[in-house]
Amino acid sequence: MKSYIFTFTLAFFFSNFSGISQEMGFEEYNPTSTLKVSENPVERAKFTFIDVHSHQFRMATQDLSTLIRDMDQLNMGIMVNLSGGSGKELRDKLKNVNTHYPNRFVVFANVDFSGVGNSNWGEQAAAQLELDVKSGAKGLKIYKSLGLRNNDVNGNRIAIDDPRLDPVWAKCGELGIPVLIHAADPKSFWDPMDSKNERWLELKTRPRRKRSDDNPAPWQQIIDEQHRMFKKHPKTKFINAHMGWYANDLDRLGELLDEMPNMSVGIGAIIAELGRQPRRAKEFFIKYQDRILFGKDSWKPEEFPTYFRVLETADEYFPYYKKYHAFWAMYGLDLPDEVLRKVYFENALNLIPGLDRSLFKG
Repeated sequence: MKSYIFTFTLAFFFSNFSGISQEMGFEEYNPTSTLKVSENPVERAKFTFIDVHSHQFRMATQDLSTLIRDMDQLNMGIMVNLSGGSGKELRDKLKNVNTHYPNRFVVFANVDFSGVGNSNWGEQAAAQLELDVKSGAKGLKIYKSLGLRNNDVNGNRIAIDDPRLDPVWAKCGELGIPVLIHAADPKSFWDPMDSKNERWLELKTRPRRKRSDDNPAPWQQIIDEQHRMFKKHPKTKFINAHMGWYANDLDRLGELLDEMPNMSVGIGAIIAELGRQPRRAKEFFIKYQDRILFGKDSWKPEEFPTYFRVLETADEYFPYYKKYHAFWAMYGLDLPDEVLRKVYFENALNLIPGLDRSLFKG
């Protein structure tokens, strides 16, 4: 009899408990922290800054005053539009800029790699780039399609260090313009998509981002191609986007910066990596303060304050804005003003020619 009563009671308990419990997946579980800590949100950067990594595809026709309004609210002095194109497309974008806000926007040119393999492609591409710079382009942006998707006229993948591209890199050095280059993607995209992969949720949400060693090549191979190219062209200045995907291994990134004095790094889309290692990241920023540039990548003004808060404050355990990038909380680096000035604008002024320095009082 006692056994029956116990079984009935236990069944009754679980039947009632199940009414207030729920099953949920990793995506849905997003608890509100009960931790009580100092909160110092930063809606406006402490110093006027340059965003070296933005994409404005409609700049030829869009109303730039809307951008200016948002830029002013953030304390952004200059936006670098990396999606300039080439030829007429580039000139149309520059015309809109020069007519309305000539000192607030910078446009980088792009190169069309579809003709690689044709006779004299490198010389012709370099000549077009020189014309684009004469039109007003201040740099060259290389998309991640080089190394991932771009094929030559014979259908073969174009390696980043393909010697047929050398005239382009050499021309950038000759013209004194920087090359902002994005190579590959986070290494986790190449790793097994299992419970140990930090980017599991992103890969589930965006499955086309998953890679393998034959799609189209191993991660390390693509990264090594980029580094060999940097070393081959020491007179050309390179800005390695997304910290070269080594923001999660700052010791290795420091070694690479030491090996390649012509390489700087941008912090676009990797602030979550820095915000989870505030002490080590602060040491890194202080040591390499002349080699780090502010950049955001996607143009979403509401996301900039997280960057400001990570760089400027000593806040603890505050949320990131995109769970599929980072399911962890952020911590502030509390960088010294001297370092902040360099990251926010001084390093960009030293790399990109012809910027209006009067915008930055510092």
